[in-house]
Amino acid sequence: MWMWRPPGVYRPQDDTWLMVEALADAGVPPGGRALDVCTGTGALAVAAARAGAREVTAVDRCRRAVLAARVNGAVRGIRVEARHGDFGDLVGEDPYDLITANPPYVPSTGVPDSGPERAWDAGRRGRAVLDRLCAVMPLLLADKGVGLIVHSTLCDSDTTLHQLRGGGLKASVVARRTIPFGPVMRGRARWLEEQGLIAPGQTEEELVVVRADAA
Repeated sequence: MWMWRPPGVYRPQDDTWLMVEALADAGVPPGGRALDVCTGTGALAVAAARAGAREVTAVDRCRRAVLAARVNGAVRGIRVEARHGDFGDLVGEDPYDLITANPPYVPSTGVPDSGPERAWDAGRRGRAVLDRLCAVMPLLLADKGVGLIVHSTLCDSDTTLHQLRGGGLKASVVARRTIPFGPVMRGRARWLEEQGLIAPGQTEEELVVVRADAA
């Protein structure tokens, strides 16, 4: 699925396509409201519409990503309401039947406020965004709504499951895929070893998709 991508916007890759497959397998009821968190190019927003969502909202802190999501929806005849801001700002609005999220999750020495690294760097545990997302997911999901989150097991998928369950959601890992390190991970492999996040000489990581259901 080709997506127009302005400079500095996250390129759809393995984690994106794993989420697209998980979304297709989720059996989401058609006609609902969908939200794509940290949308990037809007690839998952487009996939949600194709899966049957009636209304699709996409949110990102990057203005170029917001533009990309609008354009990539429009060229396919899909209206994506792309909003600039943080997903936490949506708490208190009408809830969503489907939430997809490919948030930043790469462990890093800090959390950047700008630049392309903002799309993947997520603090020393890789959970700077994940922890907030898990906390607000129960507040964003409608009754019987479904949330799908993708991240690396380096960020501890058990923590994601515990946090979502602690918020009253049913949560489980529904997809896995092992992939080679990309350029970012290869470039900081030594630091990751020093932090005890990967084994010496490790060159692969496992991606997981966590599903959360609002019972």
